[in-house]
Amino acid sequence: MGLWSRLFGRSKREGSAEPSADDEESGPMKLIVGLGNLEPRYVGTRHNIGFMAVDALAAEHGATFTGSKHQAHTCTVHPQSGPKLVLAKPTTLMNRSGHAVRKLVDFYRVDPESDLLVICDDFSLDLGHLRLRPKGSHGGQNGLRHIIEMLGSDQWARLRCGIGPVPPSTSPSSFVLDKFRSGEKKEVEDMVERTVMCVLTYASEGLEAAQARYNGKAG
Repeated sequence: MGLWSRLFGRSKREGSAEPSADDEESGPMKLIVGLGNLEPRYVGTRHNIGFMAVDALAAEHGATFTGSKHQAHTCTVHPQSGPKLVLAKPTTLMNRSGHAVRKLVDFYRVDPESDLLVICDDFSLDLGHLRLRPKGSHGGQNGLRHIIEMLGSDQWARLRCGIGPVPPSTSPSSFVLDKFRSGEKKEVEDMVERTVMCVLTYASEGLEAAQARYNGKAG
């Protein structure tokens, strides 16, 4: 199955309602949270680019998301270098993502300032652009807004994936919930692949190395 089919062929019925086996794991880790909306009608929409990224990262390592008691589907991957990565997709709607992130941070006992990375869409960035930052405001992204509210801090890393620009005649809220156009297929695939590499670099070499290598758009 190609990357495009994997990215756009997933739905809410993935996994089970039982706690994930990852709940029993411990040791050094990074928590990587992709943001999106889990209902099947949102599959393939621009707002779900965070889900697409963690789906691709899981698939690359042969991992499968399962149900979790932390309001998220989770799985663990073990890259060749760096700590293991707990990947998560909140089962809440995008605007309530903070509930899942709060539960995951508490359960896995990760320090958000050093061990949490959130992946989300950003319509203010052109399609294909990546922007990794160690902290900052939500910038109008409602998933980030709720995570800041629930954690009580904006001191944690976020990787914004460009999905813009928004056409002049379209509202941002409608734009993000529309599906990517077929003509954007190659750019979306390339951005997801670069996002995966950015996450792996962040985990193994640090945030600054990942910023230097992947911020911006591939030349």
